[in-house]
Amino acid sequence: MSGGLASALPVNPNEGIAFSEGNLSAVVLAGGCFWGVQAFMDRVPGVARTEVGYANGKTENPTYEEVCRGDTGHAEAVYVQYDTTKTSLRTILTAFFSIIDPTSRNRQGNDRGAQYRTGVYLTGPGAEEDRVIAGEVFASESKKHNKPLAVELEPLSAFYPAEEYHQKYLEKNPGGYCHVDFSHLKEIPSGSHRYVRPSDSDLKKQLTDLQYRVTQEAATEAPFSSPLDDFWEPGLYVDVVTGEPLFTSLEKFNSGCGWPAFSRPVDARALKERTDTSHSMVRTEVRSRVGDSHLGHVFDDGPSDRGGLRYCINGAALRFIPLAKLEEEGYGEYRILFESRP
Repeated sequence: MSGGLASALPVNPNEGIAFSEGNLSAVVLAGGCFWGVQAFMDRVPGVARTEVGYANGKTENPTYEEVCRGDTGHAEAVYVQYDTTKTSLRTILTAFFSIIDPTSRNRQGNDRGAQYRTGVYLTGPGAEEDRVIAGEVFASESKKHNKPLAVELEPLSAFYPAEEYHQKYLEKNPGGYCHVDFSHLKEIPSGSHRYVRPSDSDLKKQLTDLQYRVTQEAATEAPFSSPLDDFWEPGLYVDVVTGEPLFTSLEKFNSGCGWPAFSRPVDARALKERTDTSHSMVRTEVRSRVGDSHLGHVFDDGPSDRGGLRYCINGAALRFIPLAKLEEEGYGEYRILFESRP
């Protein structure tokens, strides 16, 4: 097996090493012949490593020949580990959908059989949040077709790395068979320039006095003072320091507290929580992941039909990107959030 990854990928994802490490998360994707899918995902900005293998079957340690016979239940799949500070699961899945026929069952390109079925298999400590994100992508993709999607969305129950000669096959054999259209790579936004915290001296130049005191010194703006409090335009709210996406207007609600309130973030991993005992209170502070900006606090008195949480956020810690300007501002992949809603 290659790269030592085999020992890091447990057959049972509830045992052994989890599929996350620092800012790295992972997902397993089945999209037909794994040679081309791996070569494509290797070129997606933000992807850190990949390995081809056999997923969600009923036999242990299958060989390629056994999987090709079609009676193991395994799908040819690719383990994709990505840097969450440079890309997102939403972008990874959107890229994945661009290279498959999502309505075709057990067939991609010239390959037929259950081992060539399509699927998204989730695992690790972020699997629950990932399922919500994946569900939004699936809902958006389904609107593009007049037939039901044939793509599985399931927990990862097993993954066995494939034989060494299959790893990075198209790099070793440039003329090898591939059903993937690599022209779709140009449609994927690059995350290499994103979410970098400027130096403190630059922040003092870029931010207003209030923005600096809120994000860097954990100050709190006066209630009802932010223009974003009573503001309901559709769009995305990002960290004013780094531009990292945090919340959308879809989850914003009027809490009456005097600060912008949201029921959940775009991605829970974009936030950090810590206990705050200031002002003779015990609260849960919320900070941004990359910028480490103080944002506000989270409470458990939010709308029950939205999950029960209230993210009470300083407007000075946020920058609003209108829905109509997502592409212009470099956040085009987040339009899918709005398209997936009924």
